[in-house]
This record gives sequence, structure tokens and C-alpha cells, in this order.
Amino acid sequence: MSRFDLTPPSAEQRAALEADLSADERRVLLQHGTEAPFCGVFLDNKREGVYCCRLCALPLFRSSAKFDSGTGWPSFFAPYDPDHITLIRDTSHGMVRVEEVCARCGSHLGHVFPDGPPPTHERHCLNSVALTFVGEGEALADPLQRGGAEAGAA
Repeated sequence: MSRFDLTPPSAEQRAALEADLSADERRVLLQHGTEAPFCGVFLDNKREGVYCCRLCALPLFRSSAKFDSGTGWPSFFAPYDPDHITLIRDTSHGMVRVEEVCARCGSHLGHVFPDGPPPTHERHCLNSVALTFVGEGEALADPLQRGGAEAGAA
């Protein structure tokens, strides 16, 4: 069980969070889009810290789980907490894939594939625009003003 409050944002909170999104962020997070490969801001990020949901700031992946998959998108072999990710069968575009969305706000993050490195053999392939980054020792964002674990450091 997560130490973070996974209650979805209220309609008012969600509207305020969505109002702050760029057109690209809106297309990916809210309309299940995909950014072009090899152009995302976090593809080559080597800093230590935590990658969080761009919309609600829930921690999603640690930098220690990041690896270079060669696919053109930031890739991770394990989530920050499995409870922070919801997996959905995706049959769009004539393929069968597993979409992953933020468990708290439902924002589209990317897809997970069974071809990653040990120990999980998972490749969580994410869109950079779906993420924010909090460097190690920096305060996590708390846009929903939940306090508790959200008030901690990465």
C-alpha cells in the first residue's frame, strides 16, 4: 500500500491542473498521444531523483530504475510503487499493448513491455511530457495540497 494519497483530484483541482498544461502535454496526458522518439527532455537525463506525473505530481519512477532502451523514450524497469501505476489493455493502432496511466489522476504515461532488463524484465516506456523530475534531496511537488508523504523529499 502506497504512503501517498491516491485519491483522485476533485473536479475543481483537476480543472486547475489541466489549465496549466501545454498543448503537447494535453495531447499526451489527456488524449493518449505519443511524443516523437529521441526528442523528449528526460531521454538523456542522468540526474538522481524521482520522475513524477506531470499532472498530479505522484512519484512514478526512481532514476535508479532508468535504463537506456534504445527506443527513443525514457525507459524504466520498475515503478516507484506498483500502486502508483494502473495498467490497461490497449488495442489501438492494430496492436495489443499494455498502456500505463497514473493511478491517482488517470493521465496517460506510456506503455509497458515484457522486454526489459532483469530483475523485472519490464520496459516502462514513457513520454517525457507526461513527467516532471525532482532531483534527489529536493522537495516533491504537492499541487493537490495533500501533505504527508507528498511533503517529503525525493
